[in-house]
Amino acid sequence: MTQAVQDASATEAKAKTVVLSVDAMGGDKGPATVVAGLARFLADTPDAKAILHGPEAELAPLVTKRRIGDRVTIRDARDVVKMTDKPSQVLRSGKETSMWSTIDAVKQGEADVAVSCGNTGALMAMSMLQLRRAEGVKRPAIACLWPSRNPSGFNVMLDVGADIRAEADDLLAFAMMGASYARNGLGLPTPRVGLLNVGTEEHKGRAELKEAQDLIVRAAPAGAFDYVGFVEGGDLPSDRVDVIVTDGFTGNIALKTGEGTATLISTLLKEAFNKTFLSRIAALLAMTSLMRLRRRIDPRRVNGGVFLGLNKTVIKSHGSADETGVAAALSLAYKLGASGLSERVAARIASAVVLAQDGLTEDAENRARAKEEDPQ
Repeated sequence: MTQAVQDASATEAKAKTVVLSVDAMGGDKGPATVVAGLARFLADTPDAKAILHGPEAELAPLVTKRRIGDRVTIRDARDVVKMTDKPSQVLRSGKETSMWSTIDAVKQGEADVAVSCGNTGALMAMSMLQLRRAEGVKRPAIACLWPSRNPSGFNVMLDVGADIRAEADDLLAFAMMGASYARNGLGLPTPRVGLLNVGTEEHKGRAELKEAQDLIVRAAPAGAFDYVGFVEGGDLPSDRVDVIVTDGFTGNIALKTGEGTATLISTLLKEAFNKTFLSRIAALLAMTSLMRLRRRIDPRRVNGGVFLGLNKTVIKSHGSADETGVAAALSLAYKLGASGLSERVAARIASAVVLAQDGLTEDAENRARAKEEDPQ
């Protein structure tokens, strides 16, 4: 895009009121925490509104207490999806739940993005049923932001748990979706994409990884990204890559390992600086640096997995998210809603997957890029 078009798009995004559809009942800490996070988000985002789903009798006092009633519409939904519920069970009997209502508001065009702290499997099943997969997507993916040494401060990794399987064409679709997310969510014109493997050497890895690499190499021009090759676990927080592509089994383990490690480091630092009188003095002297480190590795500030590959955008917040984590997930949802991410991802996938299989031409590549930049 030209600078003039970019400036016009930015102005339009700022002028648009983004409406978020929020499931108040999915989190481990209850609706009070979700409403507190929503209030914090709205205080920082004056041009956003929300539809809050759950039992009205329970939510109305919480909304009144936080003084956000002028920007929040409560949608009464008496039932709740439990963390122990199976997706198949929820699909049969979950139409009266807050989660179903949250997704339905996006389906009906009342809201731009859905956000829930609830059961991941149920949320994905409901989202796929109501919002449908984008053309060319066989398996949607969950993308997360991973703290890194890149200037943006983050890398994108997907899939982190939507499906434990991924064939070569799925990994190709993940690369396309991840690149579009990095472009629209992190502002990277040409993201660098890597395929997670047990080594960077060409001969290493499973057969589907080698097949996927061939597809991704061919699709890189149409996807408007640079393919850097295989990457290893140590590259996840590095500045070598912007998007890491893997299957949901590996990605979910990596994500939870990273979060656990960040929490462990924070706990060990706190114990070390509280051990002796001198260490407490040292902690006071280093307080500014310690707070900066704590913020950098705090999993709450990057809370929110994005469901990619659907016709609308859905954000999965951690079930254990506190007020800070909920606000972070809502901020991410707002940014992606303002950018029109789902339409851009769908446009890129629909054209680029076919191009990768049938061969690339300069004219087709230009059409794919133009369609993503102006999906209307």
